[in-house]
Amino acid sequence: MGVPMVQCDFLVIGSGVAGLMFALEVAEHGRVAVLCKDEPSEGSTRYAQGGIATVISPLDSFESHVQDTMDAGAGLCDEEVVRMVVSQGPERIERLVSLGAAFDKNKDAEDYELGQEGGHSARRILHARDATGAEIHRAVFERAERHPNITLYPHHVAIDLITQPVPGNESSTEVLGVYALDRRQSEVVTFVGSVTMLATGGAGKVYLYTSNPDVSTGDGIAMAFRAGAAIANMEFIQFHPTCLYHPAAKSFLITEAMRGEGARLLTADGQPFMEQYDSRGELAPRDVVARAIDD
Repeated sequence: MGVPMVQCDFLVIGSGVAGLMFALEVAEHGRVAVLCKDEPSEGSTRYAQGGIATVISPLDSFESHVQDTMDAGAGLCDEEVVRMVVSQGPERIERLVSLGAAFDKNKDAEDYELGQEGGHSARRILHARDATGAEIHRAVFERAERHPNITLYPHHVAIDLITQPVPGNESSTEVLGVYALDRRQSEVVTFVGSVTMLATGGAGKVYLYTSNPDVSTGDGIAMAFRAGAAIANMEFIQFHPTCLYHPAAKSFLITEAMRGEGARLLTADGQPFMEQYDSRGELAPRDVVARAIDD
């Protein structure tokens, strides 16, 4: 008996907001297969709490958001990419709203309620209560699940990309698909697609103490590396500075939005300390806050 095979026009590895948004965009042009390592909801997206930074207030500006981002990135960010992401932010929010995502509004329900987070000089954080990621994933997943051209494959763990030399250019490699382990059937399935999109997230779970979910083990990065892709910036692992820790239980994130609304970080004897490290105090960028806590 041969290895089962699934053929599609677009193969998406990963079912977070990035993978599902790509699936929805291309589903109008062909059949889409979405591989989910666990349940489709089990990824980093749904654990995001505080919100999304974007410029929608008349008191804010794209230039201010760009500068805040460059400062938080210690000047290492690609400014062209930063400007693209910042300028497209409002449009992406509108797209999420059109898919059914509901962000909190102020008391008169006319304008979005904007929060404050570290590294930002203005209130520009849209949120859905304290479960923004879960709300976004709910809306996007429900649309993807209903789309006739999208098929979800839960509990399919991608093992390795299927590659071959590009005809006429033997020094280059093209991706044909992926081998994946169907954990429920205990068999390897071959997925073949005209286009393969890696949307597998990061590798934060390689660390013992992290706010990342258990599925964030860097599979996609490793597969891309084995297939010959250039891997860059692996040293930039962000550690969220505030989690609820218990030695016998899994840590979970305490949203940065709490500090945006006035929460303070204190030493064991009740003394504030962040101003010793940064004039922005608790609203310094996350890497600054994390290092201060660890000092």
